[in-house]
Amino acid sequence: MKNYIQRGDTLTVAAPGAVKSGEFVQVGRIRGVAVTDADSGADVELCTTGVYLLEKLGSEAFASVGLPVYVVLASNGVKKVTTASTTANVLIGINLTISGAVAGFIEVKLMPSASNQTATAVT
Repeated sequence: MKNYIQRGDTLTVAAPGAVKSGEFVQVGRIRGVAVTDADSGADVELCTTGVYLLEKLGSEAFASVGLPVYVVLASNGVKKVTTASTTANVLIGINLTISGAVAGFIEVKLMPSASNQTATAVT
C-alpha cells in the first residue's frame, strides 16, 4: 500500500504541558500514555493502546473488573487521576483490577480515543 503511514499504536504530539513518562495525556481527541518525559511544547510519544497501571483517586472503588474508567485532566491536558465518576470526566477505558476506596493504582485497558466519548452513566 502506497498510502500506509504507520500502525498508530504510538503517536507523536506536542506535549500540552510538562509530561512525565507513564502519565496519561490528552491532546485534542488523542489520548494516551507518555512514553518519555517531555517539556511543554516538545514532541512526546503517546501509546494509545494497551494496558497500563494508572494512579487512581483514593476515594474511588472499583468493585469488579470491566468497569468504565474516567480521567480527571488538568487544564493543560496532563492526567491527574483516574476515577469511576462520570461527572465532567473523560472515559478512557476499563479496569482490569479490583480496588477498594484507597489511594493506589489500577490496571486500565485503554479504549480508542477518536470517539472522544464523554462521561455517561453505564448501567
